[in-house]
Amino acid sequence: MRIMNEILKFPEDFKWGSATSAHQVEGNNHNDWTEWEKSSERIAQLKKEGKDPSDFISGKACDSYNRYEEDFDIAQKLNQNIHRFSIEWSRIEPEEGKFDEGEMERYKRLIDALRERGIEPMVTLWHFTNPIWFAEKGGWLNRKAPGYFTRYTKYVVDNLKDRVGLWITFNEATTVYASLSYLKGEWPLQHKNIFEFFRVRKNFIKAHTLAYREIKKIYGVSPTLKNDSSMSHNVAVGLVENNVYFSSGNLLKVLGVVKILNWLQTCAWSKTLSYSDFLGLNYYTDYKMFGSKESDDGPAPEMPPWRIYPKGIYHRLMELKRFKKPIYITENGIADRTDQLREKFIKEHLYWVWKAIQDGADVRGYMYWSLLDNFEWAKGFKPRFGLIEVDYATLERKIRPSAYEYGKICKTNQLKIDL
Repeated sequence: MRIMNEILKFPEDFKWGSATSAHQVEGNNHNDWTEWEKSSERIAQLKKEGKDPSDFISGKACDSYNRYEEDFDIAQKLNQNIHRFSIEWSRIEPEEGKFDEGEMERYKRLIDALRERGIEPMVTLWHFTNPIWFAEKGGWLNRKAPGYFTRYTKYVVDNLKDRVGLWITFNEATTVYASLSYLKGEWPLQHKNIFEFFRVRKNFIKAHTLAYREIKKIYGVSPTLKNDSSMSHNVAVGLVENNVYFSSGNLLKVLGVVKILNWLQTCAWSKTLSYSDFLGLNYYTDYKMFGSKESDDGPAPEMPPWRIYPKGIYHRLMELKRFKKPIYITENGIADRTDQLREKFIKEHLYWVWKAIQDGADVRGYMYWSLLDNFEWAKGFKPRFGLIEVDYATLERKIRPSAYEYGKICKTNQLKIDL
């Protein structure tokens, strides 16, 4: 792509920000993931692979549990006007049916801190981690799981309804979590069972629908107001999924392989379309299959086997356009500790987001992943996604040069492109 000295304007009221998740930045959580991190089986596995287990235990992470105001000061300095974060279910409901009012008050203060800085909160209710009691009941394999999640949702939304208007039920539940935990066996519970994979996906879809209805009820909005793309009534509820751009040669297209893979990526959205006010898209990489002639920008250096393919976000947005719903880019980012690739990565992806808007995609905002370097799940602390560099020994924050460049885009609502 070669574009010289163009100024590309985004729609009025377009949202600019970044994203985090509780387990990755808060520190000192106690959930099913922390139990797995410290398990003898996990530690033995890492040692066998020649890795230091301490790099894969979240521990205090970024200590954002205590330092969130410092982090939001930086987000404000970088001209961000929306921030996506998650609430840690295990903090809110540490025992079945028993809610921690003190933790709820802390999240209220966190949201107030965002609003005081002119940053709109976008709240994710579940981002991969589960309370211990829930996991002991079988987790998302339990047919009662949707009901447990809806009870938690009701408590949180009842408490935050006057502070929050944008809600996400699940992050990448059917495209990432179900696959890595129940099909590929890479995340806890490390199962490899295709029947469990589809059972869990079904439970997530049911849980989203129940939670959507409950949230609308709390706000006094009839859940029968379906396909409400205006996102009115002071509340909007969406579902976030990760999408990969698949490319292949003609043979696999004829055999329908790409069509099946795309269906798996979007079926949660399609099955819950009447119970979603917007779609949240996480996009990082493409995946080339047999016979593909697509070219990309090469490997993402800290996240093999990911590759860098900015145009893929355009293809995915064009695919989602058919659902006729508003779309937020809820995650898009690169692990780049040297900060040599991040500015170009952001600008090239934003060019293709802008192009998708010109071609009819109703994109309402963009959130870079992530505001901070953080604990990157089974990859540990090595990948550095942050606009803000974190020294894990001292917890010092340092704004990267690429963050200032992104901040200029946030401030002006336009992209000056010279690529």
